[in-house]
Amino acid sequence: MGLLRLLFLAVLASEGGVAGGAETVGNSSEGDEAEVPDTHYTSERLIRTHPGLIEFSVGKFRYFKLNRPFPEEAILRHISSNVTFLIFQIHSQYQNTTVSFSRTLLPNSSGTGTDKGLVFLLRPEQSMCTWYLETSDAEPVQNVAIPLSYSETDPIPGGCNLEFDLDNDPNIYLEFNFFATTIKFAPANLGFARGADPPPCDVGMGRDSRWRLQYEVYQYFLPENDLTEEVLLKHVQRMATVPDVKANAAKVVTLTADDKTSVSFSSLGGQGVIYNVIVWDPFLNTSAAYVPAHTYACNFEAKEGNCASLGKVSTKVFFTLFALLGLFICFFGHRFWKTELFFIGFIFMGFFFYILITRLTPIKYDVRLILTAVAGSAGGIVLVATWWRFGTLFLCMLCVGLVLGFLISSVAFFTPLGNIKVFRDDGVFWVTFSCIAVLIPIVFMGCLRILNILTCGIIGSYSVVLAVDSYLYTSLSYITFNVLRRALNTDFQGALTNVPFQTNDSKRKRATVFPSPPIQVVEARERAQSNKHSGPELPHSSLEREALWPVDPDQRAIPERTTNWREDTPASVDGQSLVPVPQHWCFLSSCRV
Repeated sequence: MGLLRLLFLAVLASEGGVAGGAETVGNSSEGDEAEVPDTHYTSERLIRTHPGLIEFSVGKFRYFKLNRPFPEEAILRHISSNVTFLIFQIHSQYQNTTVSFSRTLLPNSSGTGTDKGLVFLLRPEQSMCTWYLETSDAEPVQNVAIPLSYSETDPIPGGCNLEFDLDNDPNIYLEFNFFATTIKFAPANLGFARGADPPPCDVGMGRDSRWRLQYEVYQYFLPENDLTEEVLLKHVQRMATVPDVKANAAKVVTLTADDKTSVSFSSLGGQGVIYNVIVWDPFLNTSAAYVPAHTYACNFEAKEGNCASLGKVSTKVFFTLFALLGLFICFFGHRFWKTELFFIGFIFMGFFFYILITRLTPIKYDVRLILTAVAGSAGGIVLVATWWRFGTLFLCMLCVGLVLGFLISSVAFFTPLGNIKVFRDDGVFWVTFSCIAVLIPIVFMGCLRILNILTCGIIGSYSVVLAVDSYLYTSLSYITFNVLRRALNTDFQGALTNVPFQTNDSKRKRATVFPSPPIQVVEARERAQSNKHSGPELPHSSLEREALWPVDPDQRAIPERTTNWREDTPASVDGQSLVPVPQHWCFLSSCRV
C-alpha cells in the first residue's frame, strides 16, 4: 500500500502539482502588495471531482474548494527541526468547513466553522503533518488555508484550554446579536521543546508559569458595503501572522492572565470585521497569533433581514420622514419656531418612549416603531401647545438645549473617551453623560439665539445621517445608536464602541452643512435692502435687523396693549410688540413668524 501511495503522489506531481485546484498562493507578509487570487479562481481546475491531496508550504496561503462528497487531505512536508508546533487554519465566508487530525471526526480532534484551526505538537524527528478537510454544506465552499510554524520559545495559543473541546485550542469563538459582538478564547501556555512535557497550567503563578503571558486584542475593518467573498479571503491574510496583525490592525485592549479572556464590541450590522489575539511572553519577548475570526453581525442565509438587506421597510419609512422634517429644520427651523418645537418634542418623547416599551414589553419592532411615531408626535404637539398657551420661553429653550446636549454628549462618548474602563460602569457613565448634556443649555442660557440656531443646524442635519444609514452603511449613525443600545441592553456596558471612519462618513461629514450666524447675516442684509417697511421702524420687527445688530432695551417703543394676541413668538401681534422683551429673548425670527 505504501508503494501505491507513493506512485499516486508521483502521478499527481507530474500533472503540474499535487494541489491542482489550489495553485494560487499569496504571502500575507507582503501586506497590501500581497498576491491576490484572480477573481476567476472558481474555474474548473478548482472543483475537485475525486478525493485528493493538497500540499501546503509553511507561511503560504492556498485557495481551494471543498465539496460535500469529496473530502480533502492536506499535507505539509519538510518541516524544519527547530519547529516545535504548527497551527493550521482554514477560512471561508459563511459556509462551515471542518478540519480534523483524523478521518474520523472526534470532538477533541476536530473543529467546524468559518474560521477554524488546530495546534499540532510535533514529535521528535517528525517532518510531515496531515490534516483532513471537509464540508457538510450542499454548495461548494471556497476556502483559504495556511500552516504557520513556531519554535519552542513561542507561547502556545489555547495551550491551557479548560472550556472548549480541543486540548489545545487556538480558535477565537465569536458570538453576536443586535447589540454586541463577543469574542472568547482559551488561555495560552508557555512553549516547550519537542518530546517534552508541557508546563502545568494552574500550578504556581510566578514568572515561570503561564501567568506572565499577556494578550493583545486586535480589530480590523473590511471595506465598507463590500460583502464579497474575494475581499474577505484577501483581507484575512493580513490578520494571520504576528507581523501582519500588528502592521494592519488596531490594538483595542491588552489583557493579562488575571483578566477574563473575553472582550465585547458594539455590533456593526453589515460591516465586516476581523478579530485576532496575539499572546506575548514578556520574559522571552516572543509572540504567537490565534486563528483570526470574522463577522458581519448578520446572517447571509436569512430570508429577511440578511446581510444584503439589513434595513427594514418600516425603518426606512420612519427615518426618511424624520429626515425630511429635520432637513427643513436645518435650514428654516430658526424662522419657524412652532415647527422647530414640534421637532424637538418629537425627539424628546419618541426617544424615551421607545426605550420604555422596548424594555417593558415584547412588542414586535414594527409595532414599536409605529407607537414611537405616535408618541413622538404627541410630545411635539404638547410642547407646541405649552408654548402657545403659556409662552414659557425658558422651558422650551431648555428642551432645545437638552437635545443638543444629548448629541454633544453622545459625540464625546463616541470618541476613545467612551472606551475608558471607568465608563463601563453604568452609574458612572449615565451621571457623566447627563452632566455633559445639561451643561450645554446652561452655557448657552445667556445667548439663546445662538443656541437655537446651532440646535436647528446640527440636529436637523444629523437626522439626514440617520436616514442615510437605513439605506447605506455609515458609522456616524452609531454616535446615538450606541447610547440607545446601552439604554436598552444592560450587557452593552462592557462593549468597546470602535467603528471605522471610511468614505461614506467623509461624504456625510461634507454634506452635513447647517446655516451659521455669518451666513444669516449676509442673507438678512440682502433681504433688508429689498424689503420696504411701512409705518414706524420697530426695534425688533424683523429677523434681518435682529441678525445684523442687537437691540438696546432703552430704545424700544412700548405700544399700548391690544386685545388681539398672537402666540407665534414671544409677545407680538402683527409686527407690534405687546410687552417689553429683554434683549436675550429676541432670539427668534424677529420675535414674530
